[in-house]
Amino acid sequence: MKVLILNGSPRKGGNTSIALDEMVRIFEADGIEAEVVQVGNKTVRGCIACGTCAEKGKCVFDDVVNELAPKFEAADGLVIASPVYYGSANATLIACLDRLFYSTSFDKTMKVGASVVVARRGGLSATFDELNKYFLISNMPVASSQYWNSVHGREPGQAAQDAEGLQTMRVLARNMAFLMKGISLAKEKYGMPETEEWQPTHFIR
Repeated sequence: MKVLILNGSPRKGGNTSIALDEMVRIFEADGIEAEVVQVGNKTVRGCIACGTCAEKGKCVFDDVVNELAPKFEAADGLVIASPVYYGSANATLIACLDRLFYSTSFDKTMKVGASVVVARRGGLSATFDELNKYFLISNMPVASSQYWNSVHGREPGQAAQDAEGLQTMRVLARNMAFLMKGISLAKEKYGMPETEEWQPTHFIR
C-alpha cells in the first residue's frame, strides 16, 4: 500500500517535517510505502479557471501539480501538512491542492485522507478544518487521531519537544494504516459503494 505525503512548509527539515517523520516511521513499520513531497518550497500559481484540464486531462501549468497527479492516483492515502500562517494554511499548498483536486478526473473515492497542522500557538483548528475540506468533497474517508492532528513549535526543532503532538501523529498513522487496509479488504469482499449520476443543482436559473 502507498501513502502520498505533501509537506506544505517551505522549510526542509522544519517542524512540519518533524511531525511527518513521526508518521513515516509508523507507516514503514506497518509495511506501507510513504513518499514525502516538499511542496511549500515550489513555485505554484493558483488556478485561473481556464477549463483546459477538462480537455487535456491535466493542468495547463506543467509544474509539480502534474507531477503529483499520477502519484495521487496510485496512492491509497493522502496526507497534507502545513504550517499555520495567519490562521490559515501556506498559500502555496492551497494553490497546489486546488489545482490537484480540480484538474484530476480519476476517482478518489475511499482513498484515506489526513491533515496535519503545525503552529507556534494559534490557528491550528481553523487550518485543520480548511485542509480537511478537500477530502470531504471527494468521497475520501478522513483518518482521525486522539486529538486534532496538530503539533506545536516555532523555532526549527521545537516540535520534537511536543510529546503529545508527536504521539498524536503516531496514533494518526496507525489509524490511517488500519483504515486503508480495512478498505482494501472491504473492496475485495463487497466492492465499492454504489454510485449515482451527479445531479448538479444551481441556485440561480
